[in-house]
Amino acid sequence: MDPRSSPTARSAMRCVRLLLGCTSAAELLGTVLAEGPGWITGEGSALYRLDPGGMLRLTASHGLPDWAHERYSVVDPAGELPAAMALKLRRPYLLSPERTSVDYPNRNAGMGTGMVAVVALPMTVDERPIGVLALALAHRGTVPRRDLDVLETLADACAHRLAYLLEHAGAPLAARPGGAAPNGVRPGPGPDGDPAAGTAHPLLSLAVRAAGHGAFERDLVTGETYWDAQALRLVGRPAPHDGPAPAPDLDLVVHPEDLPDVQAALAEALAAGGPYRIRYRVPRRGGGVIRIEETGEVMLDVHRRPVRISGLIADLDHGRTPGEHPATARLVRRGGNAGAADGTSAAGARSALLLALTRALSRAVTVRDVTTAVTDVARPAFGAASIVLDLVDEGRLLPVAHTVYGGPRRTELTRLADLSEGVMQRALARSTPLFSEPARRGRRRGRGRDHERPPGAEAAGGPLAPAAWAVLPLVASGRQVGSCLITFGTERVFSREDRTLYSAFAGILAQSLERARLYDTHHHRATELQRAMLPRTLPRLPGIASAARYLPSTEGMQIGGDWYDLLRLPDGRIGLVIGDVQGHNAEATAVMGQLRSGLRAYATDGHDPAATLARTSRLLAELDTELFATCLYLTLDPADGTLRAARAGHPAPVRVSQDARAVELELPGGPPLGVAPDRPYPLAVEHLTPGETLLVYTDGLVEDREEDYDESVQRMLGGLELWARNAGPVRVEPGPALERLADLLTLNVTERRSRPDDVALLLLHRLSPVH
Repeated sequence: MDPRSSPTARSAMRCVRLLLGCTSAAELLGTVLAEGPGWITGEGSALYRLDPGGMLRLTASHGLPDWAHERYSVVDPAGELPAAMALKLRRPYLLSPERTSVDYPNRNAGMGTGMVAVVALPMTVDERPIGVLALALAHRGTVPRRDLDVLETLADACAHRLAYLLEHAGAPLAARPGGAAPNGVRPGPGPDGDPAAGTAHPLLSLAVRAAGHGAFERDLVTGETYWDAQALRLVGRPAPHDGPAPAPDLDLVVHPEDLPDVQAALAEALAAGGPYRIRYRVPRRGGGVIRIEETGEVMLDVHRRPVRISGLIADLDHGRTPGEHPATARLVRRGGNAGAADGTSAAGARSALLLALTRALSRAVTVRDVTTAVTDVARPAFGAASIVLDLVDEGRLLPVAHTVYGGPRRTELTRLADLSEGVMQRALARSTPLFSEPARRGRRRGRGRDHERPPGAEAAGGPLAPAAWAVLPLVASGRQVGSCLITFGTERVFSREDRTLYSAFAGILAQSLERARLYDTHHHRATELQRAMLPRTLPRLPGIASAARYLPSTEGMQIGGDWYDLLRLPDGRIGLVIGDVQGHNAEATAVMGQLRSGLRAYATDGHDPAATLARTSRLLAELDTELFATCLYLTLDPADGTLRAARAGHPAPVRVSQDARAVELELPGGPPLGVAPDRPYPLAVEHLTPGETLLVYTDGLVEDREEDYDESVQRMLGGLELWARNAGPVRVEPGPALERLADLLTLNVTERRSRPDDVALLLLHRLSPVH
């Protein structure tokens, strides 16, 4: 294979070029995670620099909890932690998954993911130590030499760029607004988090202030938004003297005529991610307006969900006398192209907002996708503190999922859902939206009429007593779907246009939820059908321990033709079957059921694996279908360990020996079942000694669109060797050990962004000989 055509080599080369243009440690780490090979997961990754005192300081990280930042912010190079070992040995230091769950800062890294490893890479320039780059690798186990070369190249590029930045400390090393600052990458704690924070920060702040700019950051996960003093001064708000302050709500800052435009532009930016630019007006307290340009970046996580917005606020009238200007709220994309929001009218802006929300919800397939769109796009665009969704289930309103709740106080928000149940039921029963009315609320307080108070306690403003709220009944095609509660942190008056907007959003949300719930129902039924055609449990057979797993596809109908079987044969032998019918639909599942029954019948009649596959191939050819299937059938004699096997276009089985070696059995194969029904299949004979483990699987276990298939197989073999070395000889309770290995293998698959194929695997471990 030409290395130049390899996705790994190509992405590594691009990554090196981008690393040489980074301006901060956080950018370096983020570029490695975003542009490096896809098998670098990012979770539990960190970059350490060697400070003048000879200590390794945590400079940037991704996926490390707060306690890990505190405990491992400084690492002694003479110690035994991975970063220290890599620097002492001057070579990559690899940790197994079991060790990462104990030794590495994030105790969850590798916990239950058996194929996850962490590699610590020394960063040196001309034999001079600069720091350490620690990366988490997905289902990689033993890292092949070629991949180690890629990792070392990336570490060298980081080392040279970091050394240059350290030597030119006058250059600003903080992540550039709108630059390649990584998704979810955070600087290290304290002033030493950035190598030159002490010299660069004052100059940078002075330059930003001189240009009339203010900075802001918005955490979309917790809902917290902070503006610096200059940003607050720009919009005429009092600025604190001790750092950033919580940002005022958009409706208290943006000109009322421009607010719908800003919300629409924000919704579009949240849905797409990446850099954006919005212009709008801010009213002056003494009269007149000031024009503002907001330039920022919506940062996405590895699942393409928006997690943070950072950027600058500029005064477009800086240096000029502010005056009245026409409405200028608009979204400007890369290259200066104007977006849909053009400020022509409030009605047009609200239509643009609804269009952006509709686009986001139209991409939602499952109910979980709908709640994600509401959380990621609708809640920030509306400027809401939280959104609670309830769905009608057998006449009752039940919360959809906690993922839709905003803010860091999950327990309080769950309590909010409980407290709001009554008003949400009332709104649904009346099929009429309910809105808080601050003026009337003050007159009616104390009358004991709960349905006229905001859900929660008396005092407004807290998470359990929102200052403003809207309850929307969700009705689709005349059917009650559910109810939606939207809460706000500050009081507001809902105009007639606002109420129309929220009512229209309720209709769109109801249709999306109804469609998604129907999809989820079909998916559940399809999965139940598939599982009903597979063995509910594996038989307990003498001389072996076994474990099996099945995972449906996450694309299409999410139903496929993968199957497995473990057979008790009449002569005391054991039969092992794994197969994969082409296609992902009901026909594939039906054909799978017929093949499973036919193969079982041929096998129990005493035919050897080759004859069994030949008969099954003829059976498939006689069925009224154009589908074909791959299959692997083995028999094991538990007395002497003799394996007899035949293969019909299926991946070869893997044997894990007692000395922790994982190899594919070299079995000659024939065509898939049903392709050449008259062609015989070769019979191969192997041997499985006591203490050895056999893995058979369908290709969905290793197939990854972002990686070469053969490389994926090699990584799986490396992972199996890593498991075998750490598990040691399995003599006592082999069953739990196999169950854990099955979980480790399938958990690799569940961590992928998508699973285009279903997955089946069967593990068999030979115990002592059975006579």
